[in-house]
Amino acid sequence: MRRHQIRSLVAVAATASLAAGGLAVATMASAATAGCRVSYTISSQWQNGFGASVAITNLGDQVNGWTLTWSFANGQTVTQAWNAAVVQSGASVSATNVSYNGVLATGASTSFGFNGAWNGTNAVPTAFRLNNVACTGTVNPTTSASPTRSATPSPTPSSTGSTGPALKTVRVFWLKPTDVAFDQRYPDGIASVMREAQRYYKQELGKTFTLNTTVVEVVNGEHNTQWYITTNCNTSDHYWCVVENMQAELTRRFGIANQDSRWLCVGEISAEEAGKSGGGGGPGWVILSGHDADGAAGINGAMNRWYGGMVHELGHGFGLPDSTSTDGTPMSASFYSYPNTHFSQAQKNAILAGPYGSFLS
Repeated sequence: MRRHQIRSLVAVAATASLAAGGLAVATMASAATAGCRVSYTISSQWQNGFGASVAITNLGDQVNGWTLTWSFANGQTVTQAWNAAVVQSGASVSATNVSYNGVLATGASTSFGFNGAWNGTNAVPTAFRLNNVACTGTVNPTTSASPTRSATPSPTPSSTGSTGPALKTVRVFWLKPTDVAFDQRYPDGIASVMREAQRYYKQELGKTFTLNTTVVEVVNGEHNTQWYITTNCNTSDHYWCVVENMQAELTRRFGIANQDSRWLCVGEISAEEAGKSGGGGGPGWVILSGHDADGAAGINGAMNRWYGGMVHELGHGFGLPDSTSTDGTPMSASFYSYPNTHFSQAQKNAILAGPYGSFLS
């Protein structure tokens, strides 16, 4: 990972888990096995609001499209969701897979999250149904067909990652620590910055990268802000701790390699120590900290600063080094002059010939 001092774009909680099973996977009358495990976690909670994450692990035969249903006991309501299409009617909630997470092989997991409203009591649901079959905590054969729901077509290995979105795309994450409330400005703003960078690369190279239908994957972090800032730090300089802790969590939770041939990854985390936390980029990854996420959300300076910074760090992601002088290219401090900055022909050639040049079309 390239480490440089240019601070570019680069620069009450309750928890519960439910182990349960019983998920229908048969699409015709046959002796299939079914079973699942569901974990429902209240990742953050504030007055009249809360955030939750739901993880599903398939223990039975492969599932090609899923819908998870449950009911709230205390009048809670879902207000927004990510990584699943969530609808609610009264107390009943239904979450359906999106394009890139509908296929679950045996032992595979996926997760989604949502924000909700509550008043008085926010009890964890105690019963879930997957594809209209009650979770029972066991893996059992079933000879009946899955009722009514049309499954999402199975993506092919040539176009979709086994546990993620389409291959050869730029995959973007916003990691929210447990003590940070969800704010829609962040995924929306980061997505806008990525689309502007996508436009700029097309302008400069005649080719550009592909973003996914859900541009930004919102990730409920496993720790609070201070943990990301101070953990795994050998010195008092926390410049790199926060973004490297984020990267380590993302690679572990999503099965991503440090330089993954499936995706070029961008991670932003809403955490940093004032004046110390930063970020950077290297082949296959861009890792950004709190002030960059704030900038993308439109609450930390002019947007051109953040557009230029993302172009700069994506340059590192595609394999470019920093320029040795302020030379008018976005790989130098000239990115601050965005959009009045341009790749040199040598930089264009290096991107196209680099480890992620095949991602551009």
